Amino acid sequence: MFYLTREQLPFFLPLGFIGVYRWFFFLIRIIAWCLYRPHRPRTRPRYKSSRDVTIIVPTIDSGEEIKLAVRSWLKSDPNEIIFVTIPKAEQDLLRLAREVDPDSRKIRVITIPRPNKRNQMVAGINHTRTEIIVFCDDDVIWPPTMLAYLLAPFEDRQMGGVGTSQTVMAVNKRWTIWEILSAYRISMRNIEITATTYIDGGVCCLSGRTAAYRTKILLDPDFQWKFTHEFWLGRFHQHSGDDKFLTRWLHAHQWKTWIQACQEAELSSTFKDNWRFLLQLLRWTRNTWRSDMRSLFFERHVWFRHPFVAFSMLDKMFNPFTLLAGPVTVVYLCVRGGEQLPIWVVIVSYVTWLLVTRLLKYMPHFVKRPQDIFTLPIWIVFNVYFALMKLYCLFTLHITDWGTRTGADHNTKASEKETMDIYTPHW
Repeated sequence: MFYLTREQLPFFLPLGFIGVYRWFFFLIRIIAWCLYRPHRPRTRPRYKSSRDVTIIVPTIDSGEEIKLAVRSWLKSDPNEIIFVTIPKAEQDLLRLAREVDPDSRKIRVITIPRPNKRNQMVAGINHTRTEIIVFCDDDVIWPPTMLAYLLAPFEDRQMGGVGTSQTVMAVNKRWTIWEILSAYRISMRNIEITATTYIDGGVCCLSGRTAAYRTKILLDPDFQWKFTHEFWLGRFHQHSGDDKFLTRWLHAHQWKTWIQACQEAELSSTFKDNWRFLLQLLRWTRNTWRSDMRSLFFERHVWFRHPFVAFSMLDKMFNPFTLLAGPVTVVYLCVRGGEQLPIWVVIVSYVTWLLVTRLLKYMPHFVKRPQDIFTLPIWIVFNVYFALMKLYCLFTLHITDWGTRTGADHNTKASEKETMDIYTPHW
């Protein structure tokens, strides 16, 4: 890190080449975010949710929030909702279906013998009879206009996948610090994916919380086999990272992607409200490292189709080093001594700089939740921790388990019949 300071100025200004680059890159994103406009539904759309959309929900341990979630999905009027679960959870979901859909016209429950999200997704795909599939987590809440807005970009026949913006929904009335940290991350993610969508039409990941795809893409036997047989370094079977794989598949097969970033298509979702949020973060970070390295250095399709997305991925790889450069440099200056400015001036100036710049960066979040401004110092400290976590994850990419869902990492080898049955169409 380079820094500028003058004899005439009674403060330390920690801005140099790295800082100028990062602020320039952020300014590009903000401009793109401001210029972006979502696709609006046509008066006479090609696709109608009641005829053309199946929602597939892989689940094994849904909580009470699923009732609220299902009711919100039904308001968007899908053709069908398919829950894919394991035998021990089947009866609970059937009771839920009878409660929220008494006529049993919209909800179907199917099972596979062993918990595995990717296998559950493939089983759901092969029970689908509509042209569009929406994968959805079991705790997300939709606005009634969600499906109408998710379908709008599919008017383009080359559109392969559509994602949405997100917001955090607290588990209880009072937000925990973990949920506030999640909200900071989601706020910045919304800006990043909206910017890349506007600039080159790409996105680094269509989040698995809610994303729509053309069914014919997912019915490809080659896709289904590779999707369920993805290994890291040829040895470590990947249980998570399904949304990353789907996004890379679209890039590799010349399909377009889009993000609908607007209130009409913004989902609400709960996040871990305790320290287990860090376990989620470990999984997401490892998935990002593995997938981005595949995209940039092995498959390389993203460089030609979505260069700004590729550059954003590369920037994220160096992010922990640039983030740690600041505090490391300040500590070095304080320990070395001999500076023209007193140590306390350097420290106070640096902390003030961090607070002011982060306040500006996360202003979209503070507009929605101004009370979170008091947690800004915690967020700054958390960012240092997260930079160290990213480096730790880089050296533990062989860990591919979920870590936050009991039973989701079933490693017992299934029989050939159990494995092959998920690939059988049930139309």
